[in-house]
Amino acid sequence: MNDFITHLKQRKLVQWALAYIAAAFALLQGIDIVANKFNWPDSLERIFILALAVGFFVTLVLAWYHGERGAQRVSGTELVILALLLAVGGGLLWHFAPMSPKATMATSVAATPSAPVTAIPAKSIAVLPFENLSDDKTNAYFASGMQDEILTRLAGIRDLKVISRTSTQQYASHPPNLKIVAEQLGVATVLEGSVQKAENKVRINLQLIDARSDSHLWAQNYDRDVKDIFAVQSDVAERVADALQAQLLPAESARIASVPTQDQQAYDLYLRANAYFNRANDQSALTAAVTPRAIALYQQAFAKDPNFALAAAMLSQAHMTMYWFAPDRTDARLADAKAAADRALALQPDLGPAHLGLALYWYWGHRDYVQALSQVDLARKASPNNAMVEMDAGAIERRAGRWNEAIASFQRAVALDPRSSLCADQLGFANMSLRRYAQADQAFAHALTVTQDPTDELIPRAYSIVLWKGDLLPLRTAVDSINAGSEDYAGNALSIFQLRWWSRDYVAAIKLAETQSAANWVDQSNVALPRQLYLAWAYAAADESARAQSLYTELHTQMQAAMQQRPDDADLHLALGFAAAGLGLKDDAVREGRRATQLIPYSRDNYSGPFYLVWLANLYVRVGENTQAIDTLRQTLALPSSGGAISPALLQLDPAWDPLRKQPDFQALLRETP
Repeated sequence: MNDFITHLKQRKLVQWALAYIAAAFALLQGIDIVANKFNWPDSLERIFILALAVGFFVTLVLAWYHGERGAQRVSGTELVILALLLAVGGGLLWHFAPMSPKATMATSVAATPSAPVTAIPAKSIAVLPFENLSDDKTNAYFASGMQDEILTRLAGIRDLKVISRTSTQQYASHPPNLKIVAEQLGVATVLEGSVQKAENKVRINLQLIDARSDSHLWAQNYDRDVKDIFAVQSDVAERVADALQAQLLPAESARIASVPTQDQQAYDLYLRANAYFNRANDQSALTAAVTPRAIALYQQAFAKDPNFALAAAMLSQAHMTMYWFAPDRTDARLADAKAAADRALALQPDLGPAHLGLALYWYWGHRDYVQALSQVDLARKASPNNAMVEMDAGAIERRAGRWNEAIASFQRAVALDPRSSLCADQLGFANMSLRRYAQADQAFAHALTVTQDPTDELIPRAYSIVLWKGDLLPLRTAVDSINAGSEDYAGNALSIFQLRWWSRDYVAAIKLAETQSAANWVDQSNVALPRQLYLAWAYAAADESARAQSLYTELHTQMQAAMQQRPDDADLHLALGFAAAGLGLKDDAVREGRRATQLIPYSRDNYSGPFYLVWLANLYVRVGENTQAIDTLRQTLALPSSGGAISPALLQLDPAWDPLRKQPDFQALLRETP
């Protein structure tokens, strides 16, 4: 071995290696710039990396043989050592090369697991955003609406694979390299177009392109009155289906030819509403602020035309979005959603969006998964290429404890919406619940590469890392990237509070809770508790007991009044229990906390059920029932899908569990690995 080291020095292998690495690094920087400029595929860049990596080992071998003017010979032992180096290096290269950042972006969802890689079907299409050529740039909603409406008609054709709007909207109207776009979306063809609207006239130019050969399959210019726009949408869908040789079933032909309303003002209001609702769905932090604008416009559209079934269907979905995410958990909101869906189905019994609205009513409103899934099946029949239908199916199946089916539904959603951060992060949440934190992190990382709002994905990824490792740095970095006072800041207020709380910075937590206006904060499992309750906890932790007591008294009165209207609302029982605990009403607190877990047991909700148990354990701590708190935590940790609610790392971090830390049973709990 000493001789071997001497030979290394003689042949200057270290100098050769450093020189090669420096040159390779510089070359890769240049390649990366060129690749981004010309939209080279990731596979081509990977080939360069592989070639340079193999070249590194070849360089070492050549340096060995030709060192010292090539006079020396190598021993058998030295050849064995070189062979082992090459074998180990090649093995490491093969194992780790696919995990470069760009490769991870493409494969992380598959590793979660996700949709398997399959050949791109010939009957597949992406409708890219239509360019708005109108002089009035406020008509952008109209161009977007035309893209969405044509896409929706195509999505109703079972024989086609149609990519969802969320994925296609990330591209330019006329991207320079259609082949790359098509590969990223998993389609063979792309529909490009432009829209120009002036008063009651509209001009639409469209072209269907085979991205594999860059050849035009069909092109058409339409100059029409706005009142004839539905005929244009139907004609486009039929021409595309014909060009792709897609089989049309009679029901599909009828949907393509349908005219949703004869009232152009109603339709214009509907398109404007869609623009807001799409934004609310795309950016979860904005949902509560933006959805009411969509609701108002849907209501105006339906008032203009009481037979406008599609407007009523979307109104139902928007009401349920407010019920679940705002959250506005009132009977009035539920009733409005049900009435709108029922009205839409009375007008058009096979309307997919109406069935989806009814599915959300049964799911979010009543946790009736059987009825919800039956409505999802009807929605799927009407729109077999709708990624949102698959997303909702996965979410319902997840709460019903059908995790394999849920993952499969999320996979179908990813296939239909491959550039959607929402589809990817739902896979992340599913893996997080099942304690597959490494896979969850990969899914969140992929979601981050395709999202239009990085905060939307940085926060859940950081939360998962807290559960996994107890590391607050990613969450702190994500929070620091949000502008205070923005809608994004308000939408992520609970996550910001949690960071302050876990950091034991109670003064900052108080300031945040005092300056926000939302009545309730909703956690990632959709448990909604009053913002004032979080503020009371921060006051108490900061030794401002008088201010905490005042809030507990106020909340106790408010929750009792609210429960008169909603006696079976588990979140109200939780809030009332914590208010009672703050006032020293131990028996009342325990009774209300237990009632919440009885209303939403794990058997009824595999996703949120563990969160209610953790809240119950938290309540036990606040009334001094430490043994029951530890028993409840142990019970929760034993559940197979409680990884999003609790983990040993979070138990170690959260000051809520400080009263338990010196107890041997709690220390044992921290050492246990579920």
